[in-house]
Amino acid sequence: MADQWQEAYDFAVQVARAAGAVIRKAGEEEIKVQTKSCTVDLVTKTDERVEKIIIGSLKEQFGEGTHCFIGEESVAKGQPCILTDKPTWIIDPVDGTTNFVHGFPFVAVSIAFAVNKELEFGVVYSCMEDKMYKARKGQGAFCDDEPIQVSDVKDIHKSIIICEHGTDRSPETVQKIFSTQKKILCIPVHGLRGSGTAATNMCLVACGAVEAFFEIGIHCWDIAAGAVIVREAGGLLLDVDGGPFDVMSRRMVSGNNRVIVNRIIKEIEIFDTVRDDAPIVKK
Repeated sequence: MADQWQEAYDFAVQVARAAGAVIRKAGEEEIKVQTKSCTVDLVTKTDERVEKIIIGSLKEQFGEGTHCFIGEESVAKGQPCILTDKPTWIIDPVDGTTNFVHGFPFVAVSIAFAVNKELEFGVVYSCMEDKMYKARKGQGAFCDDEPIQVSDVKDIHKSIIICEHGTDRSPETVQKIFSTQKKILCIPVHGLRGSGTAATNMCLVACGAVEAFFEIGIHCWDIAAGAVIVREAGGLLLDVDGGPFDVMSRRMVSGNNRVIVNRIIKEIEIFDTVRDDAPIVKK
């Protein structure tokens, strides 16, 4: 039987690489910045242009109206963020926009594909590093075509954990974020890290460079592709409360094994977020 999604997978890799080239070129030119939800939630013309390039290429390749799209910039402009049973692309054109603006060298193109609400494959192109991470369900995970797998560390004291600060700067949220990080650091662990891009963070889990990554406040486009890559590298994804992973929940722990993940979950101070697929409230 023919593999109906192989063409889509291969094309996603091609599109991600092309989008990354656009980002690298834009990084050499003047960067015009706008803000979205707050002064630390940035968007550039590059984000918008790259998303248009990706979605336009996919529509041209597979036909207008045959697939659905969830894109970060499209959702920011009011399009619904609903995952249905239809073939759906989940796209973050520039994951790590703040890094991009500052010239901090971790920026990724993240493209995931879901059918029947199940993630089929994910592609993350760390374009400043020129590293291509990719995975298909049931077929393993790769970086630049070399197989990758999570680390075999089970002792939390020998682990490196990735965490981020997000964009919510309310004192209550910041207090919980730093309290969680303090508790994890004092377990103790070898260290805490953060690349500034959730997609890259998940790939670092997948290739065994770190043992776990957790965040509350991320979006489906930040983590959908990385979720496939982590799973196919032998890793685990859960909700921050220990329940099942939900790509729309805006909260997640990814790790190399359940021992490490469960230990991290014990220390996480949870705060409220609005689901990606929550109904849009008209003002």
